[in-house]
Amino acid sequence: MDLKEIQNLIKFVANSGVAEVKLEMDDVKITIRTTLEGNVTEATYVQQLPVQNALPQAVVPQQIAAAPVAATPEAPAAENANYITIKSPMIGTFYRKPAPDKPMFVEVGKAVAKGDVLCVIEAMKLFNEIESEISGKIVKILVDDMSPVEFDQPLFLVDPS
Repeated sequence: MDLKEIQNLIKFVANSGVAEVKLEMDDVKITIRTTLEGNVTEATYVQQLPVQNALPQAVVPQQIAAAPVAATPEAPAAENANYITIKSPMIGTFYRKPAPDKPMFVEVGKAVAKGDVLCVIEAMKLFNEIESEISGKIVKILVDDMSPVEFDQPLFLVDPS
């Protein structure tokens, strides 16, 4: 199952009104849970490997920690109304640097142009550069380095003025 199929499955489940879908294949297990309150969608992608039993255990605490973050954007929404949110186009791991010994792609306050690389998201051992769709100034970075991100999760706030 490739990344596009997973993204389409998440969209389908979110729009269908189903509370939970579990899909298991050879070495891949996907669980998608939706909550009707505020249309919050949680998706868990776990690749089960017999050698690394700690991997599924590491995913569960991160998923629980992500749920409160998704419920809080309503409060600061009024003050962030003038900013454009850049969202994750995929599920994966968010990296602010191209390599551990390299500098960050962007910092708060840095001006970015359309097409500038903002971060890298690793999905299924592929590193995908996420480029800015607009020009402006980075106001806030909403995700910590090396954190898991969900499809359509806000990553950056950009002031287009």
